[in-house]
Amino acid sequence: MHRLQINHLTVYQYSDTVTLLPHKLLLRPREGHDIRIESAELSITPAYQLHWQRDVYDNAVALATFTGQGNRLSIASRMLLQRFDNQPLDFLVEDYAVYYPFQYDAAERIDLTPYLSALFEEDLGVLGGWMRQFWYAGQVVETYLLLDWINKAIATGFTYQQREEPGVQTPAVTLNKRSGSCRDFATLFIEACHSLGLAARFVSGYLFSSTLPLGQGSTHAWAEVYLPGVGWKGFDPTSGQLVGNDHIAVAVSRHPESVPPISGSFVADSPQSPIMSVVVEVSPVLGVAMD
Repeated sequence: MHRLQINHLTVYQYSDTVTLLPHKLLLRPREGHDIRIESAELSITPAYQLHWQRDVYDNAVALATFTGQGNRLSIASRMLLQRFDNQPLDFLVEDYAVYYPFQYDAAERIDLTPYLSALFEEDLGVLGGWMRQFWYAGQVVETYLLLDWINKAIATGFTYQQREEPGVQTPAVTLNKRSGSCRDFATLFIEACHSLGLAARFVSGYLFSSTLPLGQGSTHAWAEVYLPGVGWKGFDPTSGQLVGNDHIAVAVSRHPESVPPISGSFVADSPQSPIMSVVVEVSPVLGVAMD
């Protein structure tokens, strides 16, 4: 078991007094057998009301509505959690899916249909050319090895660049530039899976890295592939690794542009884009968890 403290502070500074419209917050990790939240605190200014709900993907969504005006919006999330995934390679795929190609069970395929469709159909030609290095028609290969090849090829063959622009690059753009952010790499991996007829989805969350100075962390994005007998298995094409204890999933989605950590808008007499600052700290916590 791995205990982590996550502090996530986002501040928007406006040039003038504004009226804040409702904001959607995706900041609370997805709890389950692999993640348990010990404590969670959310602090927001100016004055607000908070309503919790679940979206269609069962993500925990906090909807903040504001009762006053201001020239600064501050959203601070503080969480202490336990992570249980020390052996990400310890899994068994159903016999019929050990080797690719395979077909999903008919009943499961109905539910997986939204995760099988290409998101950027106009890029299928370019993507197909890149994918021929991993698999060709008539070839039989172990399913995990195929996914591992693609995952590692993105991590080693592309240059990571942090991008502040909203949205994601299309797979064709990422392939052309040979660079991108974590969300761009996740999108490329997901579309690669779609081209193979494998169900895949986008994941946003946090990452703890022991290579960073103590306490530093980051928001992060990766992909999950549905493997029969295993369920949704995480692959991180930024590092080329399987998802494990250092990844904390917050939200999943069919489309990579639909789950930003914070989204909302404002009304002002002379609207200008606010100055945004984000600080994320992810630190290991020693000691025994208290029930």
